[in-house]
Amino acid sequence: MLRLCSLIAAAAALQLPGRRPQVSAPPGFTAPEPKPLAITDNAQIPGLLRGSAALAVRLATGVFVLGWRPSYVAAFGATLLGEAPKDGEYVLELGPFKFRDDSSVLPAARPAKPIVIYEYESSPFCRKVREACCLFDLEVEYRPVPGARGGAFARELLETSGRMTVPYMVDPNAGDEGMLESDDIIEYLREAYGPPKDSYDALALWPLRGAFAATTATFAAIARGLPCGVRRDDARDDNERMLPLELWGYEASPFVKPVRESLCELTLPHVVVPCSRGSPNRDRMVKETGRFQVPYLKDPNTGVALFESAEIVKYLDEVYTK
Repeated sequence: MLRLCSLIAAAAALQLPGRRPQVSAPPGFTAPEPKPLAITDNAQIPGLLRGSAALAVRLATGVFVLGWRPSYVAAFGATLLGEAPKDGEYVLELGPFKFRDDSSVLPAARPAKPIVIYEYESSPFCRKVREACCLFDLEVEYRPVPGARGGAFARELLETSGRMTVPYMVDPNAGDEGMLESDDIIEYLREAYGPPKDSYDALALWPLRGAFAATTATFAAIARGLPCGVRRDDARDDNERMLPLELWGYEASPFVKPVRESLCELTLPHVVVPCSRGSPNRDRMVKETGRFQVPYLKDPNTGVALFESAEIVKYLDEVYTK
């Protein structure tokens, strides 16, 4: 009788909605050797070309943070600006030349907890918000809702907002304030977590507004093949209950795009650590890993951390499908 009660209790515990599912790295998994800007699989080439086309259509919005400021620090071993880069600082090396970049206006006020946004990859309105988060250098937890309909996050969205509309933002730093409408979300983030309005050129935000933004973001999604319209049939049923994965990258990177699309189609919650040019997160990555390269994925569900776009997509397929 005691054994039967124990089995019943164990079965009930496994069905508790708040209990985290258990996953592990693929058998014999070894993180791949990072190869900056290298194409490790020829199958990547069409996707990289489409990603580059999307980048061009959107005028490289999100590649740079607000107040981006480049500097030329060294050539042929000679320091040019009086102080050499410190260990753990990001430096772009082009042959004998070294460059750094930062922002003249960031960091501004930072949220103590990541903003939460329900969205999906090919929505032009969601793309605008993601680009704004790169401009403001904001870490955001994304909860994918493929096609604004699929998966457990869709039900959560309906319960929270009363609508099946994305993007939908929740700010846990402001009493879980919820907000619809991409333009309103961008303005809220600018006021709450952006630099003072008079500290940067307002033209930097122009690509996020009006018909230009909606039209070009739509073309960018078409260039990528309108991904993430539906939840993958082979996605694990419990993916939405996983701990959020951590993706280091930025919206416009054609190498990051395939990873973002996989996370969205598998409906995996994930925090994007923005690494646009000028972001201090580039220094953070160098201090943590000894290098800068995106995408970089950290998975708290398995303890795995790895570089390389194609290998990350393969890893996600192996761990988070049935």
